[in-house]
Amino acid sequence: MAKILVVEDNHDYQELLQNFLENANYEVTAASDGVRAAECAAAQSFDLILLDLMLPGIDGFEVCKSIREKHDTPVIMLTALDSESCQMRGYGLGIDDYITKPVSMALLLQKVEAVLRRTMPSTLRHAQNAPGVLHFEDLSLDPETHTVSVCDAPVDFTLREFEILQELMRSPGAVVTRKTLVEKLWGYDFSTGDTRIVDTHMKNIRRKLGAADCIETVRGVGYRLKRRPDGQTDA
Repeated sequence: MAKILVVEDNHDYQELLQNFLENANYEVTAASDGVRAAECAAAQSFDLILLDLMLPGIDGFEVCKSIREKHDTPVIMLTALDSESCQMRGYGLGIDDYITKPVSMALLLQKVEAVLRRTMPSTLRHAQNAPGVLHFEDLSLDPETHTVSVCDAPVDFTLREFEILQELMRSPGAVVTRKTLVEKLWGYDFSTGDTRIVDTHMKNIRRKLGAADCIETVRGVGYRLKRRPDGQTDA
């Protein structure tokens, strides 16, 4: 399991990041200020560091500088500072990516995985991905065997249905937009505009999930997984 250090002083956003990454099968340590972040990075070994810039104590640039003096741990700067000078300074310190907030959790996860693919030894990547069964409510999805189970019973999904459900389950609670699904799974620019292909597949997915359906439609945007209150199912 890959270990990630999340450095973020906004406690609500820190909790969101930690929960999201843990649901994606990562081991997460959190730090709320620059001094604590530098201490964690010096005391422990991490596979990746998500680093905010505007931090109490010492800022993210100084944290990154202290890390680079001793380690080559991959660093992704995740910040609201979007100026070119900040980005150039970050890359000058040897960061692996620079992401400006706000960013969707789905896209953030893709960037995290891309950096880890480049930097983790293949044996560790395999160990990280091998268990990779995703769970949400009564649903289980196995990317290795391309199987879906509902209440431990196998359910047949087409390849595209499987891919859509996988995108939702990799970002539990986060909205996955129709734009993201069209561009990632069908491979063409969303500007062509027809989302009906996504909605048609989604209807089939929800029908197959039956009483276990926990997909919520976010009007005009996309879909997300939502935990059902005890004893209730979605209409």
